[in-house]
Amino acid sequence: MVGHVDHGKTTLVNALSGEWTDRHSEEIKRGISIRLGYADTTFRRCPSCKEPECYTVEEVCKHCGSRTEELRTVSFVDSPGHEALMATMLSGAAIMDGAVLLIAASEPCPQPQTKEHLMALSIVGIKDLVIAQNKIDLVTREEAFKHYLQIKEFIKGTIAENAPIVPISAQQSVNIDVLIQKIEERIPTPDRSANTAPLMYIARSFDVNKPGTPIGSLKGGVIGGSLLRGRLRVGDRLEIRPGRMVTASSGKPRWVPIETDVTSIMAGGTLVEEVTPGGLIGVGTKLDPSMTIEDSLVGQCVGLRGSLPPTRHELTVRFRLLERVVGIAKEMETTAIKVGESLMLSVGTAITMGEVKKVTRNMFKVELSRPVCAYSGARVAIARKIGARWHLIGAGTVE
Repeated sequence: MVGHVDHGKTTLVNALSGEWTDRHSEEIKRGISIRLGYADTTFRRCPSCKEPECYTVEEVCKHCGSRTEELRTVSFVDSPGHEALMATMLSGAAIMDGAVLLIAASEPCPQPQTKEHLMALSIVGIKDLVIAQNKIDLVTREEAFKHYLQIKEFIKGTIAENAPIVPISAQQSVNIDVLIQKIEERIPTPDRSANTAPLMYIARSFDVNKPGTPIGSLKGGVIGGSLLRGRLRVGDRLEIRPGRMVTASSGKPRWVPIETDVTSIMAGGTLVEEVTPGGLIGVGTKLDPSMTIEDSLVGQCVGLRGSLPPTRHELTVRFRLLERVVGIAKEMETTAIKVGESLMLSVGTAITMGEVKKVTRNMFKVELSRPVCAYSGARVAIARKIGARWHLIGAGTVE
């Protein structure tokens, strides 16, 4: 779920899954998503009703009372829409198979982060899209149609040009059946290899222990994300890279891989012994919870020892810049990258800073403040600080 702040992403996830993904105290207080939210739901179909009324998330059809048939379980990543949280949105995009772009009918289209999020999806390689024209209950029929034409003009020439536009009200659960139908048609379950070494990007990490838990009852830290390939089983010995930073006797910091065992796997709200690619999972480990608290392992790669991509302290990136900087109220031309400037780079779920050491017409070399694990050919989103915020200026691949 992507889109401008307050366009209804969290409300739509709730309408589809019954879960409110804003759980952090600051999110509840401020009424916006700050961290990535997760929710699973099962899309179902009534065997007796016609399309699109047959699509639902309910076990019993509200139209005819028939038992519905399961189609597939879908995991939603609820990304924040605020401009200051672009890095968090990019982390979520790295584990998406497709996206629902929310555009509120109550505001002119496009809004700054509507532009920036669509650009981000293009950069990270998301091509399967459905557009939800939300909040139609707040406008007249004529206003909704005028807004629809604004959306059509906005997406012309983009990866979303042929995406279906579904008018909905997430708050009132209007046209949710049509939205499910379009997601089923336009965002297929991708084919992934389960017969190779497992690889997972960490998108969340946390401590599940409540304050005051007795030492003997403490549980190990939990890492969450999506398994990109292979199988993961309870009892597997995992390696996490780049790992943790330690300071050598010389005073120079270095990064040491972390090893741990899988103690539990949660998928679709159920404890399982084994998991294959697809959907979001939570992996219980034997890690000290202090190592996973407050998303401290986000951006790391997980797999079997010796099977992970190399740890890189510097990157050579083949890049292309956007013609204009999007995501700001007054767009501006993108200027050339210069030696010595700092860039924010997104690789997988990892967000790191890099100082440009060398730049040519289509390549630059950066020294990273925090190393990343990346294969050659991995996609890189490039952001520059403009004013007080980071904004996308281009994309590239790791050489």
